[in-house]
Amino acid sequence: MATQATIKTERIDVRANLSVKQLLQEAARACHKSVSEFLLDAGVHAANQALAERRGFELDDARWQEFQELLDRPVSAPHGRMKSLLSEPGVLD
Repeated sequence: MATQATIKTERIDVRANLSVKQLLQEAARACHKSVSEFLLDAGVHAANQALAERRGFELDDARWQEFQELLDRPVSAPHGRMKSLLSEPGVLD
């Protein structure tokens, strides 16, 4: 019985040229998957990787200590340029 997490209700359409389609079909066959399964697995993996690179970073012990010290510093008064930057309308405003 399928669980809520495995029920697929959404559709994603992708257009590709013939050589890309053939490459994906060959790779899917080599992995014993359908093209949809192959693309979904690869897409989820790539998405997780892309987001992980934005969410975390690694530091050695010395750099971690330096990072902690910077975080623990008292907040200084805002600089004039920063204050004006934050108070002026932005490009998207």
